[in-house]
Amino acid sequence: MSTAEPGPVLSLRQVSVRFGTVQALHQVTLDVHRGDFIALVGANGSGKTTLLRALHGMLAHQGSRLLADRGALQAMVYQRPFMLRLTLANNMRLALWLAGVPRATWPQRMESALRRVGLLDLLERPARALSAGQQQRLALARAWVIGPSVLFLDEPTASLDPSAKKEVEALLAGFSADGMTLVMSTHNLGQAKRMASRVIYLEQGQIHVDLPTDRFFGESLEGPASLFVRGEMAWKLD
Repeated sequence: MSTAEPGPVLSLRQVSVRFGTVQALHQVTLDVHRGDFIALVGANGSGKTTLLRALHGMLAHQGSRLLADRGALQAMVYQRPFMLRLTLANNMRLALWLAGVPRATWPQRMESALRRVGLLDLLERPARALSAGQQQRLALARAWVIGPSVLFLDEPTASLDPSAKKEVEALLAGFSADGMTLVMSTHNLGQAKRMASRVIYLEQGQIHVDLPTDRFFGESLEGPASLFVRGEMAWKLD
């Protein structure tokens, strides 16, 4: 697990997001530092995915989103990644093209990325013919290959079997050890405890707790955060 360096690479200041009558985020202020591995936790509907998308710049919002380097690339991997009806190689080439990466570097980048995720031998296979675990590893390779300053992950192992989940976790741990900044939503508190350097607990679109991982799981939390960690969250049904 890497140690975060001072100085945020990305900041939100009083950011709010509304979908119709639903207040998905409410005045969220957050700094993401270089080398952070942040786990976003909270019940369904707490705002985890909306916060990821706001950090990534995908949503209209009130408030401000500040980047240390406006030219830096970012990437996002979803729980069920979308694979084009193309080979692994062409899925990778499209990502590189969209990111504006110099074409001369593509072969070396693609080889390094696919070798890292263990898919180099499947270079010309249709991406949609892969297993769920292989598709998620391809999604990680497709994100990593562009050299993002921040990688966002929305429940990246939720749909995977234990073996595939272990493979993805190992890749993310390697990215973190290399110094990449990661922000991941997860319902798996064991995963957050194993992998993250920092845990943020959200409720009703607001950040209630933001602590280093050892303190989040080692201190006596109060209120809903305490109930959530103990698995005793009281669900509100409409």
